[in-house]
Amino acid sequence: MNNSGKQILLNCEKIERRFAMLNHGRLEEYQIERDDNEPKVGDIYLGRIINLEPSLQAAFIDIGAEKKAFLHYHEMLPGGDELVGRRGGDGDEEENSELSAKDESIQARRQKRQEAKPGSKVGAEASRRKKKLTVADIPNIFKPGMEILVQVVKSPISTKGARVTTDISIPGRYLVLMPYSEHIGLSTRIEGAPERDRLRKILAALELPEGMGLICRTVGEGRRSTFFKRDLDLLLDYWRKVEKDMETHTAPCLLFTEPNLIERTIRDFMTEEIEGIVVDDRAAFRQIIDTLKRIGGGKMAQKVTLHNSPKPIFEQYKINDQLREVFQREVRLPGGGGICIDETEALIAIDVNSGHGRKGADQPEFILKTNLEAAEEIARQLRLRNIGGLVVLDFIDMRSARDREELFRYMKKLVKDDRAKTKVLPLSRLGLMEMTRQREHESIQDQVYNPCPYCSGTGLVKSPVTMSAEIQRRLNTVLRDSRYRNMPVRVFMHPDVLARLRNEDAALLRELEEKYKHDLSFRADPQLHYEEFRLVDPETGIDLK
Repeated sequence: MNNSGKQILLNCEKIERRFAMLNHGRLEEYQIERDDNEPKVGDIYLGRIINLEPSLQAAFIDIGAEKKAFLHYHEMLPGGDELVGRRGGDGDEEENSELSAKDESIQARRQKRQEAKPGSKVGAEASRRKKKLTVADIPNIFKPGMEILVQVVKSPISTKGARVTTDISIPGRYLVLMPYSEHIGLSTRIEGAPERDRLRKILAALELPEGMGLICRTVGEGRRSTFFKRDLDLLLDYWRKVEKDMETHTAPCLLFTEPNLIERTIRDFMTEEIEGIVVDDRAAFRQIIDTLKRIGGGKMAQKVTLHNSPKPIFEQYKINDQLREVFQREVRLPGGGGICIDETEALIAIDVNSGHGRKGADQPEFILKTNLEAAEEIARQLRLRNIGGLVVLDFIDMRSARDREELFRYMKKLVKDDRAKTKVLPLSRLGLMEMTRQREHESIQDQVYNPCPYCSGTGLVKSPVTMSAEIQRRLNTVLRDSRYRNMPVRVFMHPDVLARLRNEDAALLRELEEKYKHDLSFRADPQLHYEEFRLVDPETGIDLK
């Protein structure tokens, strides 16, 4: 493999698997997968309603995870997300459904679904979803203890449990199956009227059970009907197994889980534009080859290479060097500027700097160039770090309305192919650009790091002068206490704090000794944190409270 075009690297280890996508040798996407029991996006559960919270307009669902899942009332309505686009593994694609009600011939071609046995869970679920419900009906229909079929749309993040929906969809290589929706649609990324018409005819000819819907994914563009038939058969097999397990299991129970990282890579990323894929595990290599051959990608199978070098794959392709910047607050730009990324609980704040002492830094052309460079790097960093929610971008101020509009158009173009749903707003009067990015998983930083037990993620500790003041404050309290009259006191603290006490504050400590007639001694303890100190009786070693 060379450094031209897009390449995929897979690092398979016992503890974790890592995915990297390179574009001309530059890291564009990065994912980590670990073996755990946490709910993953796409998993389907038979859950049990714990309680309904009218004030939140939501229900809490037991799906067998440590934290209860969150189900909004809107997501409990049949077809609750039809107006805002369908999830289907193609990121921010909103699917059109112009075939759903306009072409009655589609319904004529569908096979009749077998009626479920009276009283079965499958039959009850299908019956409920046919009802025309409103949010006001939910407290009357759904009760605590009731079983409900849900799918994870957002993994547990921080202290929050998984977010789930009742709108079920199962993505395949070329199609997305929607068992409870009759919508038939195409990815909006598929362009060209002739190709869209051809795909509509293929979807209309598929033998789809009554009441089910399909979406043609972007990767289906240019494919023959046999590819879709094979994919649909596989998806229907998945769904039949879900229905069978639904009848034989009780909540909470996992009925369907998303494929592992290797399988998802083949399903979601292995397209014609990928020039090669390198994997460092022989079993994964064989799995990828066999799967590509089975789904009709014989030519793609030839692009797969087994990494046999003694040098680790991520070192060989210089991925580790690029990963270091993923965890840095500041990222440098080619033109000398930089961006600073700060993650907070409420939003992501990104500040763009031109760089100090740059010649021409005040020129409109230089400012626009720096902002465009920053926009490109921001779009890349959002994908790499997998951060989202509300993002506020503070670009360098531009006076020209034309330049501001150019920056806005460029940012919209950059996020168009982002797999996460993204919305960008024009620059505000304050010069800020606001955007939202769908967040389904923990960020890479949250996956790799735990918050510091001392600073709780702030990155700040008290200074030596602050700690000196606190120690003297505590000494004043203890030395005035009649229980410790004339008792010597020893203070243990961090070495850096002790240096401050013995130098700048030595005179203050002598005053304390003379005032209270106590012998004070001070010792350094490297094991203590900056913000910790102990006052003890030197004879007994007992802490003074």
